[in-house]
Amino acid sequence: MAGPGLLFWLAALLGGRGSLALYFHIGETEKRCFIEEIPDETMVIGNYRTQLWDKHSEAFLPSTPGLGMFVEVKDPDGKVVLSRQYGSEGRFTFTSHRPGEHQICLHSNSTRMALFAGGKLRVHLDIQVGEHANNYPEIAAKDKLTELQLRARQLLDQVEQIQKEQNYQRYREERFRMTSESTNQRVLWWSIAQTVILILTGIWQMRHLKSFFEAKKLV
Repeated sequence: MAGPGLLFWLAALLGGRGSLALYFHIGETEKRCFIEEIPDETMVIGNYRTQLWDKHSEAFLPSTPGLGMFVEVKDPDGKVVLSRQYGSEGRFTFTSHRPGEHQICLHSNSTRMALFAGGKLRVHLDIQVGEHANNYPEIAAKDKLTELQLRARQLLDQVEQIQKEQNYQRYREERFRMTSESTNQRVLWWSIAQTVILILTGIWQMRHLKSFFEAKKLV
């Protein structure tokens, strides 16, 4: 059983993971997708805001309220987990039910394309996974937790996330092992088939040459 020091070290190590913040540019008909590896039964929260390129000021300005974003999330099996229209600034939430690569896609709605006027749209995206998605100040206020109780809650959530990550790594190792075994088995059968074909080809050639020599009365 891991000691308290190891758990604290693992929690600190995990504290730097589980969050992705970036921005990207898209055109009128473009769709941007991101792949996020997520353990099962893990909550994911995405916050985004958009900015439109203004030709007059040559800068990105806050988007008008009429411009919306469509968010679609698919699980590793290609099943749609989330498909919803949001505004120019919003927040989407979903919980994974299968471990693996989840595809998160965003694109602007098609009813306000005239706002682009051939320009660019900048999207700021912040994705938080696992315990990083928890709003601890809100939890502390709701449950009336002391600072020590809140810290213990955070550590417990981090340890739980570590366990999920470990389970996911085991799942990935098992999938890799199964793929490797399947590939090795196919290579073995292909080698056996090649050997059988070569033997049969050799036997046929020998019989054909024997028949040829006998027909020419050379033997």
